[in-house]
Amino acid sequence: MSAPRNIRTTFGFYPPEGNEAAWQASLETFTSAVERAFPGAVLEPRVEPMRGTNVLDFDIELAPDVWVTGTTAMPSPDYAYITLGNVTADEAALFAQWLRDSYVPSPACVRFISSAAMEVGEENPWPLPATGDAGAIEAVMRDHLAAAGVE
Repeated sequence: MSAPRNIRTTFGFYPPEGNEAAWQASLETFTSAVERAFPGAVLEPRVEPMRGTNVLDFDIELAPDVWVTGTTAMPSPDYAYITLGNVTADEAALFAQWLRDSYVPSPACVRFISSAAMEVGEENPWPLPATGDAGAIEAVMRDHLAAAGVE
């Protein structure tokens, strides 16, 4: 049995459709949560030039020598997203487990999609599993990529 390909892509995380305020999030609460969970995180607030939206760029070490770079925008209580750029499914799964288990108020309120799947026409985010470890999340992310024909 061969090992699965380790596709690098962007993964986006979103609250449930029709309940954009489910995360009860703000840039301030996200910043505080990241600082507590990931000592040494590099956090850079900025204004996104195209939309004039406040965003937070971050670099965090998820595990020893596993760094990810992301951006989050939570400009109002009814809108939120987080993206991780140039990550593999296993790296994204580590972050997704933290997001689900330590930041959002309910484990059933996270959806995800990858840019690799979007490039082949997938438009609907998948629900993140409400239970399971990073390995279980990674399996669902790999299924998502396989369903789009990219893994």
